[in-house]
Amino acid sequence: MGGVAALARELGHDVEGSDQAVYPPMSTQLETLGIALKQGYAPDHISPDCDVVVVGNALSRGNPAVEQVLDDGRAYTSGAQWLAENVLPGRDTLAVAGTHGKTTTTTILAWLLQAAGREPGFLVGGVAEDFGVSARVGGGPDFVVEADEYDTAFFDKRSKFVHYRPLVAILNNLEYDHADIFPDVAAIQRQFHHLVRTVARRGRLVVNGEDARLAEVLAMGCWTPVERFGLEAGEGTVFDWSARLLDADGSAFVVLHGGAEVGEVHWPLLGRHNVMNALAALAAAHAVGVDVASVLPALGGFRSVKRRMEVIGTHDGTTVYDDFAHHPTAIATTLAGLRASVGDARIVVAMEPRSNSMRLGAHADALAPSLVDADLVVFLQRPELAWDAGKVVAGLRGEGVAVADADALVTALRDRVGSGDHVVFMSNGGFDGAPRRFLAALRG
Repeated sequence: MGGVAALARELGHDVEGSDQAVYPPMSTQLETLGIALKQGYAPDHISPDCDVVVVGNALSRGNPAVEQVLDDGRAYTSGAQWLAENVLPGRDTLAVAGTHGKTTTTTILAWLLQAAGREPGFLVGGVAEDFGVSARVGGGPDFVVEADEYDTAFFDKRSKFVHYRPLVAILNNLEYDHADIFPDVAAIQRQFHHLVRTVARRGRLVVNGEDARLAEVLAMGCWTPVERFGLEAGEGTVFDWSARLLDADGSAFVVLHGGAEVGEVHWPLLGRHNVMNALAALAAAHAVGVDVASVLPALGGFRSVKRRMEVIGTHDGTTVYDDFAHHPTAIATTLAGLRASVGDARIVVAMEPRSNSMRLGAHADALAPSLVDADLVVFLQRPELAWDAGKVVAGLRGEGVAVADADALVTALRDRVGSGDHVVFMSNGGFDGAPRRFLAALRG
């Protein structure tokens, strides 16, 4: 929604907005753009002369602002529909879908198109370090959008990505998530197939060839050429796009297209998952005419997205990261990449189970195994958490402790962290500012 607001501002609209929790980096970006932010969903936060209210999917009936909009008979729409009607017409849309890696892959793809001189527009669910913003209209024919499977709004229960009608769609991976709206993985697969149905036959589907659930989605029906990507496999498995790791931590790899080497990538990102993200983006860029070999060097300067293993500071040999991982698979792959990079150094994780699926306990059994590369986990078990974190803490390979609030978490970390440790804060929310509060505590 912050990106949608930024696009509306760039198109010349006066924009204001409300959220329950306003925090950086998005709040900083919006304030810089001259967008007024208000805390909370009070009806009087909506100006009387507002032409249209764009409603985010976090808001439901019963929300005081929503009820006032309906009572007043105001014009309202969803963020996805507003984008589809005001930004995407006349553009070649490249949509990036998947349970994991959407934001990073969308940003890599926009960066590659930029390196090719195509001046793409984009909308990502975070602040792209290389662009300094989460969205821009762009001047070229391409628009890259992070395509979320979560529902659109309280009045539109379709997945957001069905609004975008892309020319090229990346299907990065598919796992069970969003337990608050999807009863099982089959329900998510149906939504992904709705996306597949909207991609033109002259377009392209770029699909993770290692993902069996995505293969099942395509088996429901496919009318568009498909290119598959994956890491270099053994005999009998051939991907259109593949990578051969030069370093176990994923910081260097060879890109292959149709089995032929295109070139090498040496970049600052870590992890097998980010190599897969890069392959998907390269395949999508190629699908709209980019010479992949010419843009490979641009990945060497790619700085990713804020809060994706972002190093926020160091002190006395301790490195502090802020990361958005909120699903066991994302947690495991992120920590595996870090472990491959830091060797035997101690990895400490501060974990906030904040997403709807996490809070409902949908991933509780998988949490401890996903943290196998952590030597210490400090788990934020807020009083409102609906399940007992004790079972997770007891199942950890390393040391574990549960605390009730962010103050206790910072204290527990400060008492346990030493020089040479790598401390990773994992949450898809503001975490009460804990990462930077902890860094400040380290610095005295």
